[in-house]
Amino acid sequence: MEALKKKILEEGVVLSDEVLKVDSFLNHQIDPVLMEHIGTEFARRFAEEKITKVLTIESSGIAPALITARELGVPVIFARKQKSLTLKNDIYVEKVYSFTKQSTNEITISKQFLVSGDRVLIIDDFLARGEASLGLCRLVEKAGATVVGIGIVIEKSFQNGVNKLKEAGFRVESLARIASLHQNQIQFAE
Repeated sequence: MEALKKKILEEGVVLSDEVLKVDSFLNHQIDPVLMEHIGTEFARRFAEEKITKVLTIESSGIAPALITARELGVPVIFARKQKSLTLKNDIYVEKVYSFTKQSTNEITISKQFLVSGDRVLIIDDFLARGEASLGLCRLVEKAGATVVGIGIVIEKSFQNGVNKLKEAGFRVESLARIASLHQNQIQFAE
């Protein structure tokens, strides 16, 4: 997706050979026009999948997931990382390691919103090692639902996440694939 690649080149900040900061348009401040394009593109790519729910993890995946869900005409669910007084019982729980934050979180979803028979599209902002997406897939499986695909805004192709997901049998669609961040240079895979 050219608009996304252009934004990454213009505003992305390479912090190391493994970390790209995109908080000016995706992770902290959100560019709503770009999110419209991203959501529309994911909806187009997965239009034939009879999706009933879009699932993401808080917080950076919420904006692209929300627009995708709106375009598909289905609800969006976000897995919570933080404990909530209102979300204690009847929940699905998974542990997910975050490379960026260097910590493990328990993510939770209410059983009320993810049920057997749901056809779920997972949307996330980044794919590096695949831990967040795999954790979300495990939550979907616990519910007896089906993951029909995984939409990634920015894939770091030089890390093994995409291979893990594909080897596990999941369809992965990434809008921007980064081949390298070596020497502070963003190189796209295509």
